[in-house]
Amino acid sequence: MPGQLIDRVPELAADDLVAALVPPPRFDVVRFDSYVPNPDEPSQAAAVAEGRAFAERVGAGSSRRGGRLRSLFGGSRGSAADATRGLYFDGGFGVGKTHLLASLWHAVPGPKAYGTFVELTNLVGALGFAAAVRRLAGHTLLAIDEFELDDPGDTMLVTRLLQDLMATGVHVAATSNTLPDKLGEGRFAAEDFLREIHALSARFDVVRVDGPDYRHRGLPDAPEPVSDEELTASAEREGATLDDFDALCGHLARLHPSKYGALVEDVSAVHLRDVTAAPDQGVALRLVAFADRLYDRAIPVVTSGKPFSELFTDEMLHGGYRKKYLRAISRLTALSRDAP
Repeated sequence: MPGQLIDRVPELAADDLVAALVPPPRFDVVRFDSYVPNPDEPSQAAAVAEGRAFAERVGAGSSRRGGRLRSLFGGSRGSAADATRGLYFDGGFGVGKTHLLASLWHAVPGPKAYGTFVELTNLVGALGFAAAVRRLAGHTLLAIDEFELDDPGDTMLVTRLLQDLMATGVHVAATSNTLPDKLGEGRFAAEDFLREIHALSARFDVVRVDGPDYRHRGLPDAPEPVSDEELTASAEREGATLDDFDALCGHLARLHPSKYGALVEDVSAVHLRDVTAAPDQGVALRLVAFADRLYDRAIPVVTSGKPFSELFTDEMLHGGYRKKYLRAISRLTALSRDAP
């Protein structure tokens, strides 16, 4: 009898949140050497070179920053801390920005932290702003994946956090998930990122990463949803879960998105019965966060009902959050191909 995700209610203590600030399993083994640039996109090879150079600068400076920590806790802000740089990988979804960000994290000495924007805001909420700064101020690097630009309050909070951390000499690297309005381009907007972190924008170097979504380059279309009978049979494998789609959506609404990773910990495959289009933006955005955590952990997904291409309505796909929805469809499609 397969387990159900709706029966799981993970709890994370503050220390667990700090300890979890490492690349997810999918990106635990990636390195700059394992990034395969698209030969038709020279910016990708250039991005690898820029990432390596940034990692070398961070590593070279890590042994000289001991005195900088005094700048936040009673000392003056010296020129060395003021010169701390940040790096922003700018490009469309599926060009390997997360691979590059995780490779950078692996390439620099610790202590260091890696997390999504949601995980970082949840850390501040759990610890309090001052305690979060104290916990992270001794780090060499803070890597932030999926920097959110949709919530002004959270963006201002994280910008202030970065400002205080960079004043102590913490280097910051980030990716974002902001797509432009032009449907065919599929790239991110560096100017949006720099505008939102205006107090720090002069310290960030932008590295552009162009190209098509590698998850679907030269691959067949996603498999069609299976019948309910096939779904049930597939879910019999060890470690698999089986949930009604509507019930899972309700369960996700009762959990903070920072817990979605723990929700699917040690799950071998996720099975969803009777997938339908998300009824509203709240459900849709939670599904995006859930899809990201499944993708981070390379967990295959098998479904019955509607295909992933119909998970979000036309209105959603042409609205302000379509950037997220297109990425979720891309990632879920890749995970559906991984199902045995």
